[in-house]
Amino acid sequence: MIWKIAFRNILRNGRRSLMTCGAIAVSAIAVMLFGEYQQFISKGVETGVVARVGHLIVYHEGYFDFGAGNPGGYSISGYAKVMDLIKNDPVLKPMLRVVTPQVSMFGIVGSAETDTSKTFMGQGVVPSDRETMIHWDDYHFYDNLPRSVPRQFHFGLDDRKTGEGVVGTGLARSLGLCAHFARGDCGRSATDGSLKALKGRAPRLDLLGASSGTPNIVRITVTELHQQGFKDIDDMYVGMHIALAQQLLYGSDEHKAVAIVVQLFHTRDLDKARDRLRALFKDHNLDLEVRDFTEVQPAYNQIVGLFDAIFAFISVILTVIVLFTVVNTMSMSVMERTNEIGTIRAMGVRRSGVRRQFLVEGLLLGIIGAAVGVALGTMGGFWFNDLGFTWHPPGQAAEVPLLLRTTGIEVLQFSVFAALVLIASLAALVPASRAARMKVVDSLRHV
Repeated sequence: MIWKIAFRNILRNGRRSLMTCGAIAVSAIAVMLFGEYQQFISKGVETGVVARVGHLIVYHEGYFDFGAGNPGGYSISGYAKVMDLIKNDPVLKPMLRVVTPQVSMFGIVGSAETDTSKTFMGQGVVPSDRETMIHWDDYHFYDNLPRSVPRQFHFGLDDRKTGEGVVGTGLARSLGLCAHFARGDCGRSATDGSLKALKGRAPRLDLLGASSGTPNIVRITVTELHQQGFKDIDDMYVGMHIALAQQLLYGSDEHKAVAIVVQLFHTRDLDKARDRLRALFKDHNLDLEVRDFTEVQPAYNQIVGLFDAIFAFISVILTVIVLFTVVNTMSMSVMERTNEIGTIRAMGVRRSGVRRQFLVEGLLLGIIGAAVGVALGTMGGFWFNDLGFTWHPPGQAAEVPLLLRTTGIEVLQFSVFAALVLIASLAALVPASRAARMKVVDSLRHV
């Protein structure tokens, strides 16, 4: 009965109720749209980082702090046995997607054809493992992108061809290699895929590097150019087969691994897997340390933290707007219904009954406004994605699609709905308490 009366009271002041529900709905739409964008950024950044560097990276003890300048001195000896230890552990095995060695180094790259050279950042990988890694999509992030957004799930190297390599478009431009590829200026957007060398025109580069003592020199044939996203990396990146990277870094010495990359099926297993790896290494007296992707790529936490802070700031502002709107609406309703309040009190309705009546009205306003806003905010995300907007994020070398995450947002939808309903109910509490405290005689003679 109380719900029926509350609904009739809302309809009795239709224009005011409509404005209140509209304010709640607009707030819900704003929070939903930015929440969808915030989730697109956080899940997108995580997907990109995990696809490149994995969830956990195993280093020789001390490498993370001191090894960048001396990768050979902080390499993992007998890394194949360490990998077998990880893969065969009964606790870790169900969680593991990829366990692969990696060699990272710096050196000098030169082109005899163009008589140019510069420093490079090299990465030696097992091509098939890297190909598997870049398909990681735990959040179905790529599955739900619009069809108009191209995808690049291709590393460009073959396990059997150890002499081939890929380089960043910026590095190719610096060395004057663009004429060997489909675009003479090496220009393309971040989502156009890789640029393959023209048939019979794949350039060759000489790489110089060493871990200690005499420098080592290897030659690679550049088959493709890959945009690395960040310009600083794009201007230095050289990707190659791990065997070639080991020859370049270690020469005739033992071929080691700078790191062992572990990619899990699900990020939710990260803490459990990290703790197990540390316990495993401790039990076997191995001088190894474990770092997760947020430590290796600190920009991840910075980006996610920034958008979380912006989302919280916007939510607080809209919360204040909803509070004042509902308080104003309910206060006006109390003033206009003073005689009515006195009448029902005289008929035996207790103070708690009056208070409950106005609280239910505030609750109904919140439910209607929040439901409409969440529905429109969800539909607005699909509509926005179809518009095909792009933007140029800070630090990126090219434009990327500007999209909203429209799937897997059930928690966001429920949170926005529940929060606005709760806020509307709390906002109605003050006017409801004022109505309940009215004296019966004063209310009846109110004009």
